Amino acid sequence: MKPADRIELFTRLRELNPHPRTELVYTTPFELLVAVMLSAQATDVGVNKATRHLFKAANTPHAMLDLGEDELKSHIATIGLFNAKARHIIATCQLLIAHHNGQVPADRAALQALPGVGRKTANVMLNVAFGEPTIAVDTHIFRVANRTGLATGKNVASVERKLEKNVPAQFRQHAHHWLILHGRYVCKARKPLCPSCAIRDLCAYKHKTVDAD
Repeated sequence: MKPADRIELFTRLRELNPHPRTELVYTTPFELLVAVMLSAQATDVGVNKATRHLFKAANTPHAMLDLGEDELKSHIATIGLFNAKARHIIATCQLLIAHHNGQVPADRAALQALPGVGRKTANVMLNVAFGEPTIAVDTHIFRVANRTGLATGKNVASVERKLEKNVPAQFRQHAHHWLILHGRYVCKARKPLCPSCAIRDLCAYKHKTVDAD
C-alpha cells in the first residue's frame, strides 16, 4: 500500500470514530490488565459479563488474593481456559505486590515478566492504560493488515514490525483500536462487509464480497 493510501485509510477510519477505545470495561490499570488477560480466546462481551461481578468482589491485587483462586474461578468459569487464567491472575497479583507495590508497571519488560502476560497484552496495556503508541496484533488486526496490504506478514511478529513502520505517526496512538474494530465489525473473517467498507477502494483484498447480506 502506498504511503498516501495509508494516510487516507486512517483518515477515513478516524472520521468514522474520532475517539476509539477498547470495548473492555475497566476503571483502573489493574482492572484492565485482568480483563485483557481474560480476553485471550474469549469475546470482550463475555469478559465484561464476568468482570462486572468479579470487580465488585475484588479489583486490586490484594483483594484478588483475598478472594482466592477457587473463588476467582467461580467468577470467570464462563470464559475459556479459566483454570489457567485464574492461576496466572493470582500469580500476577503476587508479583505486583512483591515487586511493584501493588501497581501495574508501565514498562514492557516488567509487564511481560508477569505470568500470562505476553507481548500482545503488554502492548494493550502500554497503549490503553499508559498512552503509548503501541499496536497489539490480534487476529482482527492480523487479518485486516494482510487483506488490505497495509502490513503483510505470515506471523504476528512480522505484521507488528511492519505496522510500526507503515502506520503514519499521527495515527499510531489509536491505530490499534481502529484496526481491531474494523476487523471485528466490517472486515470479518468469513464474509467481510466489503460493500459497506469505508476503505474498500484502498484495499488489496482479492476476494471482496459483492453484497452485504
